[in-house]
Amino acid sequence: MKLRTLVIAVAFLAAFSLLVFWKSRPEMAAPTDPRVGQAVLPADVVNQAAGLVVADQGKKVELAKGADGTWRVVSYYQLPADFSKVSQLVQDLNESKVDRFVTSSPERLSHLEFKDSSIELKDAAGKALWQVTMGKAPDSGNGRFIRFGDEPKAYFSGLHVWLDTDAKGWADAALPIAKADEIAKVEIPLPTGPVTASRPKAGQPWTATAPAGEKLDSDKVTTLVNSLTGLRFSDTVAKADPLVAEAAKHDLTYTLTTFGGQTITVALGRKPEVKKLKPPVADAAPIPKTADGKPDTKPIEPEYDVTPAGPVVAAVTSSDPKAPVNALMQARAFEVDDFTYTALPQKADDLFVKAAAGK
Repeated sequence: MKLRTLVIAVAFLAAFSLLVFWKSRPEMAAPTDPRVGQAVLPADVVNQAAGLVVADQGKKVELAKGADGTWRVVSYYQLPADFSKVSQLVQDLNESKVDRFVTSSPERLSHLEFKDSSIELKDAAGKALWQVTMGKAPDSGNGRFIRFGDEPKAYFSGLHVWLDTDAKGWADAALPIAKADEIAKVEIPLPTGPVTASRPKAGQPWTATAPAGEKLDSDKVTTLVNSLTGLRFSDTVAKADPLVAEAAKHDLTYTLTTFGGQTITVALGRKPEVKKLKPPVADAAPIPKTADGKPDTKPIEPEYDVTPAGPVVAAVTSSDPKAPVNALMQARAFEVDDFTYTALPQKADDLFVKAAAGK
């Protein structure tokens, strides 16, 4: 074989070997997206957050954190926020991981239904720190497709959160009155005159001046104090609303005194039910008759127009000018559940029981 032919053959074989190697080489793994495996909401972002916005289906609610670290519902009269609800949302976002990268294709992104279902954290200046938008759930129903801010990327996460856009639902419904164990004395209004119950220490029985042969039922006072100090509002209305003034006309006012000397008044009232007898109908139906044909003289039951009782409105004041409840009462009037009102003691028999012989 001529030398020239040999060189060409060797060169051909070398080129062929390189081609075979190139085609059969293992593919290089695509670079892992840095978000995969990380928390949906990084902890360092949480520490910088001073605002929270939750949006869904055309509605949104906004909260803001003050310099003292407390959250308020901007969308609901700046009332204090339920801290446990804020904490739970942050915890859910922080504990959920970005499971995998899905796509950066505009066409595929359009099918993942990214609309306005989002959660956003803002800094103290109101600028966006972090935002996640949730698309549809996968066919399995577990988790959500998500995207961060305006990034043209979609990810998948096992994230499960409730996008609550009811602003009232973010407010702390507990009225900050006092802890039941802090109450040393309570004055209870009754038609026959107020009853003052007291105790020397928390956990000890309540005592009060009782009618002859009777004694105070300490458990009933404990239940009352627990109810008064544990008031939660069900709704709020403007202080100028006529129903507030009408409820105040029927207030039952309880005075609580703490072991530290703070005095707290809790007034609960509502407009009572009104029943009006319906006027007789001009063309009344014929008088019914009995089986033997005689007029049925059985009295006809009267009919009434009934206006139901109004909502129960709670008004609370504290002798401590710095007490949070005082500022809260300036913002709105607070409605509480009817049961709170109907369960209040109405007469002495609701508080006193017969004393055992010789006691």
